Parts: sequence; C-alpha cells; structure tokens
Amino acid sequence: MALIASVLIGAAVGPADIGLLDAARALLDLIPGVDISTDLSERELGILQVIRFPRVILGVIVGSALAISGAAYQGVFRNPLADPYLLGVAAGAGLGATLAIVAGGGDQGVVPLIPAAAFVGAVAGVLLSYGLGRTVGGSRTVTSLILAGVAIAAFLTAIQTYVQQRNAETLREVYDWILGRLATTGWDDVRLVLPYVAISAAGILLHRRALDVMAVGDDEAAALGLEVGRTRLIVVAAATLGTAAAVAVAGLIGFVGIIVPHAVRLVAGTSYRRLLPLSALFGGAFLVFADIVARTALSPAEVPIGVVTAFLGAPFFVLVLRTSRRVI
Repeated sequence: MALIASVLIGAAVGPADIGLLDAARALLDLIPGVDISTDLSERELGILQVIRFPRVILGVIVGSALAISGAAYQGVFRNPLADPYLLGVAAGAGLGATLAIVAGGGDQGVVPLIPAAAFVGAVAGVLLSYGLGRTVGGSRTVTSLILAGVAIAAFLTAIQTYVQQRNAETLREVYDWILGRLATTGWDDVRLVLPYVAISAAGILLHRRALDVMAVGDDEAAALGLEVGRTRLIVVAAATLGTAAAVAVAGLIGFVGIIVPHAVRLVAGTSYRRLLPLSALFGGAFLVFADIVARTALSPAEVPIGVVTAFLGAPFFVLVLRTSRRVI
C-alpha cells in the first residue's frame, strides 16, 4: 500500500495539476494488454509518460536496491550500521564518475559514460576491498573485510579529491552527481538499471534463510552445515551489483540502506525472511516520497535527493541508538 501510494502521489505531484485517479488510469494504461481511457490531454499524458512515470519508477528501483542491499550487508557482516557503501562502493563510484566528468564524456555513445564509469568504479572498489580483506584475514573474518573496505575507500577518495583539485572547473558537476538525483527524461535509465537490480534482489532473497543462520555467528553457522565464506561472497556480490547499478544512474544517495531496514525491524522483527522483501518494498516507497520532498520543498528549484535522505538519516541514527537493544 505504501509503495502504490508513493507511485501515484509521485506521478500526480508537480507543476502540472494531475489528479491521483487520472494518474492511476494512465499508469494502468501502460501495462501491455490493458486499455483504459482517461480525460487527460496529450500534453498531460506526455508529462506523465515521459517525465513523471520514468522518474517515479526509477526511484522505486533505486530505493529497493539500496534498502535490500543494506539489509543484506547488515546480515552478512552482523553489523547494524552497515550500509550498501560499506566496502568502497561509494568511493569507487565517485572516482569513476569524477574521471568520466573530467573526460567530458557524459553523453558519449549509446550508454552514457558517467553511469558506466560509476558502475565499473563501484565494482572495482568492492573487488579491491574483498581481495585485501581475504589476504589479511581470510574470507571468514568479518572485521578484516570491513577494515579493508575502510582503507580502500580512503585511498580511492584521496585519488578523487586529487582529480577534483586538478580539474576545479568540473567541481559543480561532480558534486551534483555525488549528492544524488533522479532526474530523467525517459525510460532509458529504467531499462539500464532494472536487469541488474532484478538479478541482485533474486540473489539476496535466495539466501534469506542463510542470513538468519549467519546471525548466530560464523562458527555456529558452519557447525550447522552452512558454507559461511561462500555464502558471504555470494551475498556481498549480489548486494554490490544492485548498489553499483543504483549508484550508476542516481548518484550517491545515503542512509536509505540504514533507515529502511531498521524501520522494518521495528514493525516486522529481525527475521531476514520477512526483512528482505519488506525492505525492498518500503525502500522504493521511501525514496519516491523523499524525491517528492526534493522536488517540491523549494519549487521551482530542486533539492538534491541525497540532502533529503541525509536530513532524515541523522535523527534516525539517534532513534537506532536508543532502541538498539530492542530491534537488533
């Protein structure tokens, strides 16, 4: 219900006044085999189908990917404050996007260079972190992986800072990307990110029972017959794939992977069999509502959506700290 409400409100809200019922009819009309007439003009239908619906659906996909990836990271690392950017995803994506912006290739080719570079950078950051963590403490040592992620993130961020300083004229464009955005002028971004997020979500959901087993600890889980190292690698790879795809098209949107899973825990408990699918649904709804705030708070100007999620994230951390004994 929250997801449906967010999609309809997100499609209806904007400079052009469109009712919720009209937006619902126009959305249903997009479904193959469904033919529903509306009273909307061609201009209003164009606004919905070319601008608002793609942006709302992209928000659902990105929010779902970040939320379910955050829940997966928290489970696989047994760390309540783990988020999708834990193993250098953000730093790698930021470096990749910065290099692409400096190269001036934002609109080159069939696939824009900035999303492609951000995706490659995010995946590379996690591969470096995982490789470093395994050489230090092996695949079963959670602490070594986290510390490796911190080290790699610091290294990649330092390179990004150096590149920015050497190319000061691109600072504004880099920060626009880093602060996150869902701006889109069609369905291309949706088509680009959807397959990766679908594969990522499927991989995570298939291991939801394994994450419940891993909650008791690595040694205990291994004693119960679970291949801990293999499971951790698969879940991290799946979560990284979804996160990298989301970051590639929307920039760095923080706190979704922390806020949503903890909110779901307050309502539905800590079992990953319920936590993961509910996080995906509420993550999509949360990001769409955050985007509505970003679009309307200072209209006609637009607030970066990363600023909105960060504004909500700080007080939520206080709530998590106060209730951690009960929900974690």
